[in-house]
Amino acid sequence: MYTTDMYEGVLAETVTMTGANGNSINAYMARPLGEGKFPAMVLAHHMPGWDQWYREATYKFAQHGYVTITPNLYFRSGHGTPEDVAAKVRADGGVADDQAVGDLAGAMKHLRALPYVNGKVGIFGTCSGGRHAYLTACRTPGFDAIIDCWGGRVVMTPDQLNDKYPVSPLDYTRELACPILGLFGEDDSSPTPEQVKLHEEELKKHGKNYEFHMYPKAGHGFFYYDCPNYRQEQAVDGWKKVFAFLEKNLV
Repeated sequence: MYTTDMYEGVLAETVTMTGANGNSINAYMARPLGEGKFPAMVLAHHMPGWDQWYREATYKFAQHGYVTITPNLYFRSGHGTPEDVAAKVRADGGVADDQAVGDLAGAMKHLRALPYVNGKVGIFGTCSGGRHAYLTACRTPGFDAIIDCWGGRVVMTPDQLNDKYPVSPLDYTRELACPILGLFGEDDSSPTPEQVKLHEEELKKHGKNYEFHMYPKAGHGFFYYDCPNYRQEQAVDGWKKVFAFLEKNLV
């Protein structure tokens, strides 16, 4: 039971962790202070990069009682503002799937080694981060829950595949070993409602534990309060669903 005299505190800082191929990369980490062991979350940042919104999201999860880490998936692309680094990554054709999965799997291992984590780890991502979260949860044993927020290109056509993206994430669905929450907007073009339906059908086909919500009058990125895409009502409801899902699966 919550009381107003309870101690509350969050420690947030930049840390170094081991990512893909044994590389040392940086990450933003926040954890609740106080008694008890805590569940944990890995956050996969979006295409705009390792930015302010994801630092705030990291802190938000920590305030809700989750030890949370957001690895810098663009670390190898050098220094600069998030916008500059993201532009460089886009110009280079994006981050290879194997590298992103390796970094996010490394973040999970980093959390599991901490003495104040209770052994339960989930993964959350928006936009390209939703795609990376799905790929990682399918390809890496050990996650207990995944939240995919409007992850584009989970469903890919053959012409979209290349050396960096050799397999459509949808094709890994059979391997998914944890419950998934998906939040999407009816007005989105990546993923489209039709692509979300294909994803849902594949989850059903393999008997996966899933919960998908499609929001009307919402498009891509409707959580982003600093963008025109923001939809207050849908975002508030979406965050409630996120924390209810995690309460059920990680706590």
